[in-house]
Amino acid sequence: MENHTEQRFKVEGMSCQHCVAAITRAIRALDPAAGVEVDLAACLVRVNSRLSEDTVLRILTEEGYPVSA
Repeated sequence: MENHTEQRFKVEGMSCQHCVAAITRAIRALDPAAGVEVDLAACLVRVNSRLSEDTVLRILTEEGYPVSA
């Protein structure tokens, strides 16, 4: 069984359910069992996944959602 870790990312530019769906779909394309929660008001994405932080950062960036510090 692979280890899942919870990661949190501050993401700018999310504004609607389309953004939520795009982020969720992109992450689950590489980890179908990933838990993805998006808080639009707080600009926060929480991912519980086997994917590395670098991989999730790359996915978010490729989808057009830059991660802020």
